[in-house]
Amino acid sequence: MTESIYIGRTILPQLQQVLQNLAFSKVAVLVDENTLHHCYPLVKSHLPEHDIIQINSGEEHKTLQTCEYIWQRMTELNLDRWSVLVNLGGGVIGDMGGFCAATFKRGMYFVQVPTTLLAQVDASVGGKTGIDFHGLKNHIGVYKEPHAVIIDPTFLNTLPQRQLKSGYAEIIKHWLIADATAFEEQRHIGLFTENWEALIRHSVGIKSAVVEEDPLEAGYRKVLNFGHTVGHAIESYLLEQPGRELLHGEAIAVGMLCEAFLSVKKDLLNRRELDQIETFMVSIYEKVKITEEDIQALSQLALQDKKNTRSTINCTLLQGIGKAVWDQPVTLAEIQESLRYYQLL
Repeated sequence: MTESIYIGRTILPQLQQVLQNLAFSKVAVLVDENTLHHCYPLVKSHLPEHDIIQINSGEEHKTLQTCEYIWQRMTELNLDRWSVLVNLGGGVIGDMGGFCAATFKRGMYFVQVPTTLLAQVDASVGGKTGIDFHGLKNHIGVYKEPHAVIIDPTFLNTLPQRQLKSGYAEIIKHWLIADATAFEEQRHIGLFTENWEALIRHSVGIKSAVVEEDPLEAGYRKVLNFGHTVGHAIESYLLEQPGRELLHGEAIAVGMLCEAFLSVKKDLLNRRELDQIETFMVSIYEKVKITEEDIQALSQLALQDKKNTRSTINCTLLQGIGKAVWDQPVTLAEIQESLRYYQLL
């Protein structure tokens, strides 16, 4: 686990210091059209001489084809194993940029500068990199820690409310799996806060502690997958439905409700706690319309989840608010039942 995680509203100069302490040969910055326009101007003065690699934004571009373009540009720029790739963007940039850096010439340095709430509290921390493959979420990837993570909440000023809600879902997940007190306090407040930095620090602290104990997800790290078995299936399925696409956190919000319901079905969570989770989540996230036809199709995607063993679908469920248990077997019928429960909310 990297210890070089810097958080604060005046932390961007630390990027310059990080790079000065690294004996790099060249620097390239990976951006999309949004971060080039909104975020790069805030970072540019803290970088040495560098090149820009620009890709298109969006989960639909998190593919091998985009990786080929990134690798091609790295080659054209004569980057080598002592070069640094600065990933300036959200989860797509961080996941894909990290993957490309980790595999280019068997591995080069990379630094994460997450610009969305989702990336700041989740995607940039923990060393998971990867891309989607044939509609399957994060199907190809490697574990590779960044050299450093620079988290500046100032970037959140560039985000629409929908993006903030998406990132907030991962914060909620961290409370539900590890901090019942924080959930109890925040559920009476809701999404509105003037102190994102405090929430980010707390959330990053939870994830970092989990990852440090189990960096390669042999066991305990699987608690971080709460909401992701159903959530990834919904995200992948709707990504192929033009006009119905969800942001990652929006899909995970649905997944957490479904998997909280499954936790009750397995006698791990009580109904009162499920009601608290329901009330809180429904107050923040709009209902996603899912038909019976959708349920049949997307539940099949759960069979491809990375946490599965052979034909067994393994879920992370809640053993009460604030504690998660992993490798809980569920059936396709139970996945479908949880989605029908969600439709009745």
